[in-house]
Amino acid sequence: MTYRAPVKDMLFCMKELAGLDEVAKLPGFEDAGVETAQAVLEECARFNEGVVAPLNVEGDRNPSAWKDGQVFTTPGFKEAFRQFAEGGWQGLQHPTDFGGQGLPKTIGAACIEMINSANLSFALCPLLTDGAIEALLTAGSPEQQRTYIPKMISGQWTGTMNLTEPQAGSDLALVRTRAEPQPDGTYKLFGTKIFITYGEHDMAENIVHLVLARVTGAPEGVKGISLFIVPKFLVRPDGSIGERNDVHCVSIEHKLGIKASPTAVLQFGDHGGAVGYLVGQENRGLEYMFIMMNAARYAVGVQGIAVAERAYQLAAAYAKERIQSRPVDGSRPGSAPIIHHPDVRRMLMTMRAYTEGCRAMAITAAAAYDAAHAHPDEKERQRNQAFYEFMVPLVKGYSTEMSLEVTSLGVQVHGGMGFIEETGAAQHYRDARILPIYEGTTAIQANDLVGRKTVRDGGQVAKAIAAQIANTEADLARRDSVAARAMLQRLQAAREAFVQVVDFIVAQAKSRPNAVYAGSVPYLMLAGNVVAGWQMARALMVAEDRLAAGEDTGFMQAKIATARFYAEHILAKVPAVREAIVNGADSVMGLDIEAF
Repeated sequence: MTYRAPVKDMLFCMKELAGLDEVAKLPGFEDAGVETAQAVLEECARFNEGVVAPLNVEGDRNPSAWKDGQVFTTPGFKEAFRQFAEGGWQGLQHPTDFGGQGLPKTIGAACIEMINSANLSFALCPLLTDGAIEALLTAGSPEQQRTYIPKMISGQWTGTMNLTEPQAGSDLALVRTRAEPQPDGTYKLFGTKIFITYGEHDMAENIVHLVLARVTGAPEGVKGISLFIVPKFLVRPDGSIGERNDVHCVSIEHKLGIKASPTAVLQFGDHGGAVGYLVGQENRGLEYMFIMMNAARYAVGVQGIAVAERAYQLAAAYAKERIQSRPVDGSRPGSAPIIHHPDVRRMLMTMRAYTEGCRAMAITAAAAYDAAHAHPDEKERQRNQAFYEFMVPLVKGYSTEMSLEVTSLGVQVHGGMGFIEETGAAQHYRDARILPIYEGTTAIQANDLVGRKTVRDGGQVAKAIAAQIANTEADLARRDSVAARAMLQRLQAAREAFVQVVDFIVAQAKSRPNAVYAGSVPYLMLAGNVVAGWQMARALMVAEDRLAAGEDTGFMQAKIATARFYAEHILAKVPAVREAIVNGADSVMGLDIEAF
């Protein structure tokens, strides 16, 4: 089935929920209003629907291949990436000073969703490049920025992040790749990195690896880690490509999904040492890499929304065509398309509601990011930064876990045909499975949410969000519609449960850490559900007002119905999760280890 970008819903989220008009008042974003957003999204949709999406199935059936140190991507990827680069899509959110378009993240987030819906494997290359650009914009020297960023923005070069080693996954204190200082100010790197997305490929002339390593004599643990630029090909002073660096791909992984995305094992220094250039100061590498990781974590959350959207579209189209069984209400005399059956409708509504709720949450978070970086008032910048930082683990964790349920439901809607590769439903399910794992598992996102985002400030940001939700409840209470009353009841109960969990975590974090962290992932899922439900509540009210004014009747009716479903079937789960977190911690740790 052909992918169709949900441009109308994206624009609705930007304008009505994220406040794009206010974003366009920020310094540097004056030209980024609704008209610009619509033009950009429509052009982005045309490119991804016509060029990138048709390669998705081909990438699954004919994935990247490794031979003699070289990686050859899926036929068609190289040409599609050339068109992607020529269209300026890599530089959409990056500064005009380096050749980018300087558009806000609020618009960029929708474009990120489109390319990932079109082809998750293809989109990973620009996703990692975006992160490398962000890291160098923040921590790179002016010379490093001039040398590398324009070429990455233009698509001539791509970027990677190199953290993981065979013995060092999430525990980066165990990183062993070493960096030896050289008399000329460079370093020689030696070691092995694994799981390096697009660590080798044939789509660009150079690859800029950002590598975590330990300088000889550095302190043990994370305090002794530094960050280095290690280009595949060395760069001459005039910016041209020089000799091959001593970093080589020795294999790529065979994976459950995202098969077209080459996941490389990179070997540094087998032939005398890979030349590396220190980013910032020694021993501050993890601090710099987290800039890249946070950008990637948000983008991976959007990937979850993207693959959920694609799975929903496929399932809805199939449900309208597949003839099977008479409707239980006798509304049709014979067998009917399965979309007439209540449980199929339940599954499709679940898929749709999850996807729209997470999209609204992600685009709203993007607007906070824009304000945090561009608002002229320092207090507003700080407030928005705190909100955005709280949202990152929710966007990453909740949206990716959501994508597993949605893509699984997509298989179920297809029935037996969902288990057959030809329908495409299975690919979405397999592709989605990596999303809650990479760039920090859901548990790592949850630990961050508990420790850094809730306990550290005594729950202040969390309760400030709850106060905003209470304001939305007050607005709902002034409405008489069935949908508004349904939403009010569930949103209030969810918000109260959220605050109770925050209080529990803050009170028990030091005295009962196992009890708190036993519920960390459920807390993340609860918080994500509440925030997405809050955005659906806001969307419901806007849609009711637009419907009353006679605007876009079909879209607004669908938005109201979807928001009500979210309230009654998804948001309604929150109080039960609260019970599990607050009262169920002891049973998590109750079984002796020997009994497992």
